[in-house]
Amino acid sequence: MSKKSVIVLNLGGSLIIPDKVDVSYLKRFRDVIKKNSRKHKFIIVCGGGNIARKYISALKEMGMSEILQSHAGIHTTRMNARFMSYFFNQNPKSGIPEKLKDIEKYLRKQDVVFCGALEYKPRQTSDSTTAEVARHFKSPFITLTNVPGLFDKNPKEFKSAKLIPQISWRHFHETASKIKYQPGQNFVLDQSAARIIMEARIPTYIMKEPKQLDNFLNKKRYIGTEING
Repeated sequence: MSKKSVIVLNLGGSLIIPDKVDVSYLKRFRDVIKKNSRKHKFIIVCGGGNIARKYISALKEMGMSEILQSHAGIHTTRMNARFMSYFFNQNPKSGIPEKLKDIEKYLRKQDVVFCGALEYKPRQTSDSTTAEVARHFKSPFITLTNVPGLFDKNPKEFKSAKLIPQISWRHFHETASKIKYQPGQNFVLDQSAARIIMEARIPTYIMKEPKQLDNFLNKKRYIGTEING
């Protein structure tokens, strides 16, 4: 494997296709990844976003099990990952890895690997998939989401919400654990991911804009939240 360092990224589904595909955002994201792939290899785990939530909501309305709801979410993340591989002009014959060993194989051949959620596990979202991938590759974990970091309250509802620039693993885990799990939930990181990053002591970063990602990768000041220590 190349001497390039591995960076594991979670790309929120709400950034890929909030209502319709956000081509402008994804172009900026692609430019940053391509620019920085000279020195890093990227594993990009795609979330399901609003599309997953719509599927899950319909199944829930029909009284279907959480397992079926979760599988709908998993396959939406894989569809988003496949789309992103096309957006990066990757060979469509390659497909999308669905196991850690497949990611390893892809990473030997290319600098940017897209995937969705891996094998089904209860009470997980693509966040915890990303945390497990980061643990496996001993990589930092960056999540790009539709808010620029962790806030003391919901910034979409409260104008007075304040960004929390840094938080400990334990404190973050306590915060995430107060939220009741449901498939397709919408929080910056799920409960399982919070537990994994705490137990494995994975430096984790939450941000929104590709520009902030570029700043972070080049050791410049960035707007976001660091979960560490």
